[in-house]
Amino acid sequence: MKKALSTATALLLLAAVLAGCGGQQPAAAPATEAAAATTEAAAPEAATTEAAAETTEAAAAAPETAATGLRTFVVDPSASKASYLVDEEFLGGALDKLGIAAGAVDVVGSTQEIEGQLQLNLNDLSAALGDNSFTVKMNTLTTDQDRRDNFIRENGPKFDQFPVATFKATAIEGAPASYTDGEEVSFKMIGDLTVRDVTKPITFDVKAAINGDTLTGTATANTKMSEFGIEPPNFANTLTVADAFGIEVQITAKEQN
Repeated sequence: MKKALSTATALLLLAAVLAGCGGQQPAAAPATEAAAATTEAAAPEAATTEAAAETTEAAAAAPETAATGLRTFVVDPSASKASYLVDEEFLGGALDKLGIAAGAVDVVGSTQEIEGQLQLNLNDLSAALGDNSFTVKMNTLTTDQDRRDNFIRENGPKFDQFPVATFKATAIEGAPASYTDGEEVSFKMIGDLTVRDVTKPITFDVKAAINGDTLTGTATANTKMSEFGIEPPNFANTLTVADAFGIEVQITAKEQN
């Protein structure tokens, strides 16, 4: 009987201990809830930090032109043209040899194979230039005479061997301090002209205007064939060509964002 009571007592004590342990488990819940709340509170802060980082990266990646005020206009070849203008003198023998009467002729050779861009700070045209450069395919120049065109490609200047001429601007002079949309302005564009791998300084007189996103203008300059290692054609009793010649570039360019 005592053994039975002793056993019962032991069982009751064991049950009490187990009940006490089981009753303490819910107390952990507030700690878990607090941790979850802390995590939730930290989430907006992390999102804010990530957004700030993204904003910083975007600002760092912003185009340089936005900081410098430069606007870029790319030449539209379909609406642009590069030309040379030179004086020729046909002599007495030209009629028999070429079927052309003697006399002076103003020759114009043109091409629309022109590419390039202008970068200008319209808020301060006296500021440093961006990339202002152009290329013209010289072996695509055409006049009113196929014989003349074939000659400058295959002989004389041999433009089939030196097909590309390049102009790169280095400075602008005489431009207004600022620009108003639609206004035509005149200035000088100074740079380097490369023809047949020979580079010489040259100055273009420019008239240009911007309307919205479109720049139109005309640039003219004068130079000599001999400056670029080209001997002016001279055919006895037939034809002479002046050393001096003019360059005219008519440009239409669209703004690139």
